[in-house]
Amino acid sequence: MARIKADFLVLGSGIAGLTFAIKTAKAYPDRKVLVLTKTVENESNTRYAQGGVAAVWDLGKDTYNKHVEDTLDAGDGLCRREIVEIVVHEGPERVQEIIDWGARFDKVKDSPAYDLAREGGHSEHRILHYKDLTGWEMQRALVEEAHRYANIEILEHYFALDLITQHHLGRMVIRVTPDIECYGCYALNKKNGEIDTILSRITVVCTGGAGQVYKSTTNPIIATGDGIAMTYRAKGRVENMEFVQFHPTSMYNPAGENPSFLVSEAVRGFGGILKSTEGEEFMHLYDERLSLAPRDIVARAIDSEMKKRGTDCMYLDCRHLDRDKFTAHFPTIFEKCLSLGVDPMKDLIPVVPACHYLCGGILVDEHGRSSIHRLYAAGECSSTGLHGANRLASNSLLEAMVFAHRIFLHTRNKLDQLSYREDVPDWNAEGTTDPKEMVLITQSIKELKEIMSYYVGIVRSNIRLKRALDRLYLLYQETEDLYKTSTISPQLMELRNLITIAYLITRSATHRRESRGLHFTTDYPGQQLFIEYSVL
Repeated sequence: MARIKADFLVLGSGIAGLTFAIKTAKAYPDRKVLVLTKTVENESNTRYAQGGVAAVWDLGKDTYNKHVEDTLDAGDGLCRREIVEIVVHEGPERVQEIIDWGARFDKVKDSPAYDLAREGGHSEHRILHYKDLTGWEMQRALVEEAHRYANIEILEHYFALDLITQHHLGRMVIRVTPDIECYGCYALNKKNGEIDTILSRITVVCTGGAGQVYKSTTNPIIATGDGIAMTYRAKGRVENMEFVQFHPTSMYNPAGENPSFLVSEAVRGFGGILKSTEGEEFMHLYDERLSLAPRDIVARAIDSEMKKRGTDCMYLDCRHLDRDKFTAHFPTIFEKCLSLGVDPMKDLIPVVPACHYLCGGILVDEHGRSSIHRLYAAGECSSTGLHGANRLASNSLLEAMVFAHRIFLHTRNKLDQLSYREDVPDWNAEGTTDPKEMVLITQSIKELKEIMSYYVGIVRSNIRLKRALDRLYLLYQETEDLYKTSTISPQLMELRNLITIAYLITRSATHRRESRGLHFTTDYPGQQLFIEYSVL
C-alpha cells in the first residue's frame, strides 16, 4: 500500500476536473496536481455529450437576459438566480478559453462565424457544437492541454473509495459536525489490487453523474455516483437528488444496450418531429412549444403516449430534412441508425426516454465549496443551483467550466494555509476475503436498476416510493454485510455507491410532496407548494 501526496487532488478526468487541473497547474508550476480516473483519462460523462455547450455568443441576436430567463423557466422556480447570472455571464469567456486550448466547434460554411444551434427550451440559437460529438471534441482538447504540464499527473485505473476526514482519525463525525475536513482519499489501484492512501491539501470532486442507477441510461458504465456517495458517507450535504433528467430521445434498441445511444436534442432543434407509431404528431397535446419543449415535458409526454398506446417506443421523424445537411450535422447518429436498419431519411427513428442527467448532487456555494472544509465539487456530481428542478439543454458543460474556474480562483491563495495530515492511518482490510460468488454483486445491481426504473422513474407515486425504500433497505443490509467481510473490488464499491444514490433519490422524492420539474407524482399531479430544496 502506497502513501501518495499531492497539493491538489482531483477525482475525475472530465471537463470539470481537467479544466481545474490545467488552470491550477499553469498557475502553480511547482505544485503537484494529481488527477484520479477509474478507467482511462479520456473516459468520462463529458465524452458522451452530443448536443453542445450553450453560451451567449451572437450579441446581435441573443442576450444574457434571454439565456438567464430560459434557464429559470426550465428550472421551474428552483434555480438560484444569482448562480444562473454568474454562469450565463461568465460562460462565454470559459468557452473561448477551451477554444484557445484547441477545441473545434463547427462554423457556418465559408464563414468565420460559428454555426449556432437551437435546442429545447432555448429562445435563441446559442449552442456551439462539433457535429454530434461535442463532448468528445472538448475532452480531446482538454486531455491534450493537460499533457502540456509536467506537474499534472493522471493516475488511470484508480478507484476512489472514501474521502478521508476526522472520522478516520477516531473522531465521531455526524452530519451536523461543524468543522469536518477532507484530507484526501483512499483509492484502489485496480492494476495491483492495493488500496493507497492519498493525502492532499485540497480535494476537488468531479466524478460525474449516476445514470447507471437505472436500467436505461445514456451515461457510460462508469457513471455510478461515486463522488456523491463518498461525500454523503463523509457526512457532506447533498440536495435535490429527486430531480433526475430523463432524455426524451434515446435510440430504442429491442436487443438492449448499455449505455443507450443518445439521439441528441439538437436533432429536434434541427427540425425533427416527434410522432406516434401511426405517424401522428402528439406534442401539441402537452406543450405549445411542441417538440422543442423542455426535456421534462417531452419525456413525460413520450412516456404517457407509450403507456396509453401500449407501445415500446415513439418515433422521431426526420424524413423531411435535407439529407446532406443532416449527415453533416449528425454523422454519428446517422451511422448508428443505419447500423440498426433505420435510414433516417426514409424511416422513423424509434426513440424512448432514458436516464440522462442528475440535477442534484453535492451541495456547493458560488465558489464550488462543499459543506466539508477543503473539499470542492464541480460538474454533474455537484448541485450549484443552476439547474433547479430541470436542466436546460447544453447548460451542463458550461456550468462545469465556470465552476472549475471559480474553484481555481477560490483555492489559489489558500494552499500555504493548509498542511497534510500525516497521522492518517492506512486502509484496514483485516478479516476480509475474496467474495466466493460474484453473482451476489451482479444480481444486486440488476435488482437495484429494476427497483429504480419501475418505482422511481419518470412518473412516481407515494406507494411506489415506499415500496422502493423498503426494497432498497434490504439491498443495503445485504451489501453492507458483504462489504464488511469481502475484499474490496470495483464491482462491490459501485454497488455500494449505487445503493446510496438510489436511497438519496428516493428519499428526496418522498420529501417533495408536489410535482415540479423532473419530479412528477400522481399523488400531487398539478400541485406546486414551492418547497425550496430537499437537503439531506
